Amino acid sequence: MRTVPAYGAALRCAALVTLLTLTSCALLSDKDAPKATPTITVATAGSWHSGWSVSMPDSLAADFTQLQPNLPGQVGMAIMPVGGGRLTVYGDWTSGIAWSTIKVPLAIAAMRRDPVGSADDAEAAITWSDNDAAEALWQSLGDGLEAARAVQDVIDEAGDAVTGVAGPRTRLDYTSFGGTEWTLANQARFASRLPCLAQSAAVTELMEQITPDQRWGLGAIPGAEFKGGWGPDDDTGVYLVRQFGVVPTKSGNVAIALAAQADSGVFEDATVLLDRMALLISHHLDELRGGKCPH
Repeated sequence: MRTVPAYGAALRCAALVTLLTLTSCALLSDKDAPKATPTITVATAGSWHSGWSVSMPDSLAADFTQLQPNLPGQVGMAIMPVGGGRLTVYGDWTSGIAWSTIKVPLAIAAMRRDPVGSADDAEAAITWSDNDAAEALWQSLGDGLEAARAVQDVIDEAGDAVTGVAGPRTRLDYTSFGGTEWTLANQARFASRLPCLAQSAAVTELMEQITPDQRWGLGAIPGAEFKGGWGPDDDTGVYLVRQFGVVPTKSGNVAIALAAQADSGVFEDATVLLDRMALLISHHLDELRGGKCPH
């Protein structure tokens, strides 16, 4: 296994609730015994609902139900139209550390504060997930509490007031930003409002320019704007790999959040699980009903 960069290991306690900035297509053959029956849930979105009342196609749910038992690991997938509407969540993975996916609201917060001075660091933090650049963006927002509030403001504007982003640093997480718990559903909701947020365009444009070695999962879908992040569990060493973004369809844009932990615990195997879910989505793009930002 190739070495994957990682921040420090102060991620055990949810009480740390601090901002983490770690990140970073062939398909696995079907194997392993079938797992538990896949979970598929549907909920309507909150205050940004734009009149869209969109259900995912039955064929997507059916195909995911067939696919999941052949995926060697825990996976999750959440989809909803941009601008608001119906959220559908698939799979048995529901919540975990945000890892470098949190760099998206971080970059937006920094670009709002200083669009010129933050531009280079935002590009590096998003397109190749540079951790030093993310650190510079964080520092530009003030002390730990000020930075946490600025990033949380961006998330809250997108209708997610649940995710806890960083507070003041502690001695335990001094070498990293800490660990933000971000549910799959709330990340998809954030993605559904991301293009609609003030001054987000510069960051979403960077999300189209992700470096080739990080274009797994949604990166294989033409026109996708996305960001990935990953890291190992502090106790088990099992890698969680996450990704979220916006994908164009014929009827508008769709927000998608993906997550995977391979049974092997290996980073590369988890990215393959994301590849397989993204491939499934690509087969149903013509059936998905997208949305747009409310005027």
